[in-house]
Amino acid sequence: MERIQLKPRQGWQQQFEQLGFTYHSIDDLYWDERYAYRFTSEQIDHLESVTEELHQMALQAVGQVVREGSYEKFAIPDPFRKKIEDSWLAGEFSLYGRFDLSWNGSGEPKLLEYNADTPTGLVESSVAQWYWLQDVFPQHDQFNSLHEKLIAQWQKLSDGKAVHFAGISASEEDWGNLSYLRDTAMQAGIRTEQLDMADIGLDAASSTFVDQSDQPIQRLFKLYPWEWLCRESFGSALLATEMQVIEPAWKMLLSNKAILPLLWEMFPNHPNLLAASFDQWRISGDYVKKPLYSREGDNIVLYQGSQVLRTEGQYGAEGYVYQSLAPLPFYDDGVTPAFACIGSWVVGDQAAGIGIREDATLITKDTSRFIPHFFTE
Repeated sequence: MERIQLKPRQGWQQQFEQLGFTYHSIDDLYWDERYAYRFTSEQIDHLESVTEELHQMALQAVGQVVREGSYEKFAIPDPFRKKIEDSWLAGEFSLYGRFDLSWNGSGEPKLLEYNADTPTGLVESSVAQWYWLQDVFPQHDQFNSLHEKLIAQWQKLSDGKAVHFAGISASEEDWGNLSYLRDTAMQAGIRTEQLDMADIGLDAASSTFVDQSDQPIQRLFKLYPWEWLCRESFGSALLATEMQVIEPAWKMLLSNKAILPLLWEMFPNHPNLLAASFDQWRISGDYVKKPLYSREGDNIVLYQGSQVLRTEGQYGAEGYVYQSLAPLPFYDDGVTPAFACIGSWVVGDQAAGIGIREDATLITKDTSRFIPHFFTE
């Protein structure tokens, strides 16, 4: 995993805006093609294998929680535990997820967390870096089959029902990701609508959710966290509605950091896992304190030797987990030194590509830059 320095292309901003990647320069510098990461095909094969193995392990963990009814550590509201169980036993459709990994290309990738409910970064991971590759390294390849796999996964919904795509329109990044996912569904032949979460209505008498035209929503893809939905004023109606929600309710377990200690308990000393616990004293050496619910690197505390690195935010009321520290690989060219985090995508049950984020610190945040990649034989 080598970081190389490059000269940015002329006019890349216009190209990306035509592709719908309008937030390429959010916080002044988000997409950053001054650099790229080079992998070997063997490294990519290993990432693909590890990603699919981690996904299968995560599914086994969900199965164990449902079988044992061991929801306590997840701080999930009691009424929604039955909904999780029902959605799991029904095998409800799941679209995608993203593992965040620490890896420098040698040894074993280490799982930091699984963003299994509302991961973003799709537009840049899928179409943006693919167009970059065609312009910059057309003779090489990229670990990126996101677009094709998303369309193929949508095609498994073959009953003709429309999908309403809902998110927060005020967030340019969220809206861009939502629009891209809607486009992949349309390419799969699915009828779609897109609306803001605030525009979803409820016919309380029938527990039916409706769109702005008062049309029933039969199938909802929401780029909006389950833990927020559970606590909304209309949350209880989700327990009675027949509306299918994507991602399904069982993803509440995988998007919760409580899954990390459970994975470590089920697969102790697995080469791709880090020791994790609800008790700090069980973790030896440097460690990270993470809220059960946390997004975009908020409320993380990292203890490395005598140094403490922390981020602020609104999370932590439900509790924390503690995880051994696997420092992100550090690259220093004397111009823009950075720590790199690999986001490895899953669509359905298949590994589908990677996106790499860089930050000046060991905590990857919403403002961290996106760096494209390629691989050689």
